[in-house]
Amino acid sequence: MPNLPDVVLWSIPAFVLLTVVELVSYRVHPDEDAAGYETKDAVTSIGMGLGSLVFDFLWKIPIVAIYTAVYELTPLRVPVLWWTIPLMLLAQDFCYYWQHREHHVIRILWACHVVHHSSRKFNLTTALRQPWTSATSWPFYLPMIALGVHPAAIAFCYSVNLVYQFWIHTERIDKLPRPVEYVFNTPSHHRVHHASQGGYLDRNFGGILIIWDRIFGSWAGEDEKPVFGLTKNINTYNPLRVATHEYAAIARDLRAARSWRERAGRVFRGPGWQPAAPAGQPAAKKAPEHAA
Repeated sequence: MPNLPDVVLWSIPAFVLLTVVELVSYRVHPDEDAAGYETKDAVTSIGMGLGSLVFDFLWKIPIVAIYTAVYELTPLRVPVLWWTIPLMLLAQDFCYYWQHREHHVIRILWACHVVHHSSRKFNLTTALRQPWTSATSWPFYLPMIALGVHPAAIAFCYSVNLVYQFWIHTERIDKLPRPVEYVFNTPSHHRVHHASQGGYLDRNFGGILIIWDRIFGSWAGEDEKPVFGLTKNINTYNPLRVATHEYAAIARDLRAARSWRERAGRVFRGPGWQPAAPAGQPAAKKAPEHAA
């Protein structure tokens, strides 16, 4: 097994320090145009992050078993060397782009990811607002396992990607130099991603690199000021409700569905999908619980 560091564990002191610095900066230099901090919201985000550590540990047991089985079956092997690690990070970031994108456009996947978008604030604690049902992400990395990348290397690359995205959850950093903005995911790009305006919805899915969005047509630049949160906000600080509210909404829609086709649509179509109305009746209107 490759001997790779626990990137998230080693980054915790930096997470705490940067969050304190950002919080103090709002006290010293308030910004009326920024969403800033709210105590209940920040506590909820931190609680969701701590809860995700517990649930992620449980989800990892079956996932590691599947990854190990696939790795043992493939004859391919990618060695963990100084020059292969950047290539694995690039491949993981590509897979992450599609994982992230699909978690916005398939409702049952969105039910997991919506947790991260449920805050109407945008600060470094928002980065910690993680789902408790992250078992929906593992299939997107099976191609890397099948090509011979060790599961431990996948975990390392995923952790690097996760740590990178911490610092981009802030309003205190304006747009960076043009070459950086063109290649990398930045606070400006990620503010667009967390915004709820129609023009910003389903944009900027990249993890470390923004070039995937430019290539696949999902990029949008930051023009108007973002309004953070969901198009239909949940108005709760209860961690259990934050973690499960969209699953509950899916269950309600399934109970009210009139056909198996509609039930399938409620689960596998987009978060705002509505079935066609019967002839002579107006279509139902529902604001999608969706953020870009």
